[in-house]
Amino acid sequence: MATQEERTARLTILIDPRKKAAFEQLCAAEDVTPSQVVRRMIREYVESRIGTSWHDAPTPPRAARQPIRR
Repeated sequence: MATQEERTARLTILIDPRKKAAFEQLCAAEDVTPSQVVRRMIREYVESRIGTSWHDAPTPPRAARQPIRR
């Protein structure tokens, strides 16, 4: 299992309520949280496109990590 990642950012998404319910049921059946599954999917997506070297990239300054307010 991968090491625990630093969790300092929040990602908010909009999803169809029926898909959300089905996703949550599948996660519960597999005894994982939806957040764990989403983090894994994002990690796999990023690594498939830019490789694992992104782990070594420096953390952006705090100002660069702030969400865009509209």
